[in-house]
Amino acid sequence: MVNDKIISLQAILDELSDSAKNESKSTAGDKHETALAMLQIEQENTRAKYKEAAEQKNQLERIDIHSSSAKIIKGSLIKTDKGYLFLSIALGKIIIDGVAVTSLSTLSPLGAKLLGLQVNDVVEINRMKYLIEEIS
Repeated sequence: MVNDKIISLQAILDELSDSAKNESKSTAGDKHETALAMLQIEQENTRAKYKEAAEQKNQLERIDIHSSSAKIIKGSLIKTDKGYLFLSIALGKIIIDGVAVTSLSTLSPLGAKLLGLQVNDVVEINRMKYLIEEIS
């Protein structure tokens, strides 16, 4: 998902760059200035999103998903009575092999509370209790 996002954002940046080059050839006065300013704003916003996606990719690449621990750590796949959670970066709900997995950050309220817990521990957030059934 993150790689697809990066590729998509790069394509948008390339497109915006081409549009800016074409716009800079124009000499239409105020319309030209406004269009060029709008393109620059869009480029800045897209660059910020690209930078965020690249940082997410870096964070994911630093996670060792093969390490196992009896306690929940960053990179843990957690089976709860409410479904699966992947403690990594905030990607929201993703489907893997037909199974819904919620990818959440350790900085999120639930993610922070999960760190260090073990099988059969219970965590409560927003009046919802999660029983930890399995950690991998």
